[in-house]
Amino acid sequence: MLSHKEVWDSCLSIIKDNIGEDSYKAFFEKVTPLRLEGSMLTLQSPSQFICDYIEEHYIDLLRKTLRKELGPDAKLQYSIVVAGETTRPVLSDTEPTPRNKPVLLPAPGKSARIKGFNPFVMPGLPSLEIDPQLNPKYAFENYIEGACNKLARNAGLSIAQNPGTTTFNPLFVNGGTGLGKTHLAQAIGLEVKKLHPDKVVLYVNANKFKQQYTSSVQKNELNSFLHFYQMVDVLILDDVHDFAGQTKTQDTFFHIFDQLHRSKKQIILTSDKSPVDIEGLEPRILSRFKWGLVAELTTPDYETRLAIYRHKVQKDGIDIDDDIIEYLADKVSSNVREFEGVLNRLLAEATFNRKPISMEMVVNVVNKNIKNTQREFTVGNIYKTVCDYFRIPVDSVQSKTRKREIVQARQIAMYFSKSMTKTSLASIGAQIGGKNHATVVHACKTINNLMETDRNFFEMVNNIEKKLRS
Repeated sequence: MLSHKEVWDSCLSIIKDNIGEDSYKAFFEKVTPLRLEGSMLTLQSPSQFICDYIEEHYIDLLRKTLRKELGPDAKLQYSIVVAGETTRPVLSDTEPTPRNKPVLLPAPGKSARIKGFNPFVMPGLPSLEIDPQLNPKYAFENYIEGACNKLARNAGLSIAQNPGTTTFNPLFVNGGTGLGKTHLAQAIGLEVKKLHPDKVVLYVNANKFKQQYTSSVQKNELNSFLHFYQMVDVLILDDVHDFAGQTKTQDTFFHIFDQLHRSKKQIILTSDKSPVDIEGLEPRILSRFKWGLVAELTTPDYETRLAIYRHKVQKDGIDIDDDIIEYLADKVSSNVREFEGVLNRLLAEATFNRKPISMEMVVNVVNKNIKNTQREFTVGNIYKTVCDYFRIPVDSVQSKTRKREIVQARQIAMYFSKSMTKTSLASIGAQIGGKNHATVVHACKTINNLMETDRNFFEMVNNIEKKLRS
C-alpha cells in the first residue's frame, strides 16, 4: 500500500513532464500531500487561488495521474492554509470545483498587516504595513460635483461608507484624459481610510500591477504576489485598459478579482473606455466589470469648469481676477489637466516678469498653448443641431418612431457624436433614443456607406458638419 507522499510524488513526476518549469514551480511545487484514505487523497495548498488554477487549467492531467495511481474511483480534496490558518477541506472528485467555494482571507481587524511579500512598504513603518499609494490632494473636498460626474461621485461616497457591501462592486469609472478618473478613485480610497482605518486600501496602476506580476514569476514569488492582493480590502486599479493583450496578467487578475468579490472586498476600476469599447480583454473579465456600476465621466460644462477653476485658484492661494477665471473656463474646455497647465504657465510668466496676472497675459498664453480652440461638442448639442437642420422636433429623435426622416436624423446624430466627442458608444446610444452601442455602430456604418455611394447625401452631411462647427 503506497503512502500519501508516494502517491503524490508519482503524480508530480508525470505532471512535471507535461507542463512547463515555471507553471510547475508556481502551482504544484508548494502543494503537499496530507493523507490518503482509501481512494481519497488530501492535498494541502497555500491558497485558494492555486486550487482554482490547477482545476481550471490542469484538471484532465490531474484526473489521469490520480486514476493511474489510485484507480477509477480516485478522489481529491484540498486543505487550504493561508497565514498559518486552515480552512475546512474542499472536496473535489477531480472535476472542476464549484466557483462558490469558501475562500480564506484575513480575519476582520487583522488585514492591515500583510505577511511576507509587500511591494508597497510605507517608509518609516514596520515592513508589514501597506502604503495605500494615495495622494492626499485627491480628497473628495477637492472633487467638484457637476452633471459630468454626479453619478460616479455619489456612488463613490456610498462605497466609502460601506466598502464591499453596496451594489456598486465593482465600480468601473471611464472617461477621457484629464476628466478626473484617478482623482475620484483615490478620493474613495482616502475616504475609506478616514471612515474605516483598519481597512487595507491599495491604489495601483495597471502597468505597475503587470510589472509586479512579471517580477513575481521571474523570482518564483507568484504565490506571495497572489496572497498579497487577496488580502486587500479595497483594491483600486487605474487604467485597466492597459491589460489589453496581456493574457497571463489578465488570467491572474481574473482570479484575484473573483477572490476579492466573493469575499465582499471592494474593487474600483478606471479606464479611458467603457467595458464594451475595450479591445484585447477576455470576455470573462469584461463581463465582471459590468457586475456592479459602470459610470462615465464626461467633459464638464461651463458652469462646472468655472466652479472647478475657482476652487483650484482659491485653494492654491493664487491672486487672479474673477473675469480672468471666467475667460479661462470659456476657452480651456477640454479637461482640468489642460487648465492646470495654462495656470502653471501664467504663474511662471508672472514670476519671471514680476508682473501680476492680467487679461492681456492670459489671452497671450491661451493663444499660444491652446491650439484649435473651438466650440465644445456634446451629444446633446449635436443632436439638437441635427434636428434644427432637418426642422424636426428634438423629442422626435428621442422617440421610438420608425419614420424615415427621423431614423436618418438619429443616425446622423450618432455618427457625429462618435466622431466629434469622446463619449462611449453605449452613452451615445443611451442619450439618443435610448439605444444600445450596437445600434450606434450600425448607424455609423450606414452613414459612411451612404456618403460613399450618394453624392447628395455626402453634401448634406458636410453641410451639417459646417453648421456644427460654425
